[in-house]
Amino acid sequence: MVLRTIRAVSNTQYAKLIGFSNSAFSFRMPLSPPVSRQLRHRRAIRAEAYEREDGLWDIEACLTDQKPRDVVLASGVRPNGQPIHELWLRITIDRKLNVVDAQASSDWVPYPGQCEVTNPAYRALIGLNLFNNFRREAARLLGGTAGCTHLTELCAFLPTAAIQAFAGEVWNTNDGNSPHDADSGAGSAEGSGEHSNDKPPFQLGRCHALRFDGEAVRQFYPRWYGRAPRSAERADAASGQTRHSTGNGSGTSRLNDSSGNEVQSNSQTEGNHA
Repeated sequence: MVLRTIRAVSNTQYAKLIGFSNSAFSFRMPLSPPVSRQLRHRRAIRAEAYEREDGLWDIEACLTDQKPRDVVLASGVRPNGQPIHELWLRITIDRKLNVVDAQASSDWVPYPGQCEVTNPAYRALIGLNLFNNFRREAARLLGGTAGCTHLTELCAFLPTAAIQAFAGEVWNTNDGNSPHDADSGAGSAEGSGEHSNDKPPFQLGRCHALRFDGEAVRQFYPRWYGRAPRSAERADAASGQTRHSTGNGSGTSRLNDSSGNEVQSNSQTEGNHA
């Protein structure tokens, strides 16, 4: 038996391995070389999605904090190699992004016996929808002393993790099906691939690369090039007005949160954002 070493490859290397000729992979913009430095802390956040045999989906997120040395905590010394935090959050969702179950686990914490007490509080996520004000509602229900700071941080990653998981699996990203149209069969990746209505694919108009007047839409979604729906045009106009109103004293700016909804930087944002 011959064992082969598997090593990580870059996007460009991966493209070459699979014979992918998309020239976009050649436009890489790596970070500049850093000055001499030493690692002092590592935070890792990862999310995984699982399709269950009962038709539901689990979205599971984990946050870890670790330092490359012994750390003196209020609760004692945490030896090098042991996490300060290892926190897990799992939600179960249906195909319409409704949260039907939720649970949290605090495997490593700085205050053992204290931090874990808030784990049951995360069942408050049940009944929320990942596409409808989820981040705002999670912060309202679990922010501050109602929950764990870092578990509540993990909530922010769940909407886009679910959307990435559903793309090409639950939703056919070549047609105009939206998350709200999804059911046990609609928008399936096994569909015909034809546009089922006159709506653009869900992902268009939600980031800079996929703006309706951009090169990516012209090249890969030519039907929709320059054809932004009126709602998207209004959002673009509002975004432009915001950029030009910098310094008006309001302290408010708008960002597109990639789950399809506008997010304002202040905490009093109204509207439909994840």
